Amino acid sequence: MNPFQRILVPVDGSETSKKALDVAVQLARAMGGQIRVMHAIDELMYVSGYEYTADLLGAARTWAREALDEAMVTVKAAGVACDSQLIDELGPRLGESVARVARDWKADLIVVGTHGRRGFNRLVLGSGAEQIIRLAPAPVMVIRPDDAI
Repeated sequence: MNPFQRILVPVDGSETSKKALDVAVQLARAMGGQIRVMHAIDELMYVSGYEYTADLLGAARTWAREALDEAMVTVKAAGVACDSQLIDELGPRLGESVARVARDWKADLIVVGTHGRRGFNRLVLGSGAEQIIRLAPAPVMVIRPDDAI
């Protein structure tokens, strides 16, 4: 039996996210598996002062759906079974959302791209990949950017 039948891939439209999706597609094809692409809108990123900027949050939702649709097209074009899930709720951070989806869907593997931020940028922006690794109920494969050392 192949170990990775259900591969979860959080996508955000970035180059590292696309690279992670490509790796997941290769694994799914080799293992006869399927992929679920997901995106979690972290609403805290769209807070301006103490209020949500409705236009910005609406644009984030539209962009998230487009990123999921693009990922689905990529996976299906490779002949791999795929579905998608958008998490759009107040409260959970990225790692918590990914862990919940992985648990509920019974993912065998999570493949995630990392932006490779360091220093101040990492402190300010956090590390989505690190959150996922800490909370994941399944093995995590981290795909680094091409320019990572």
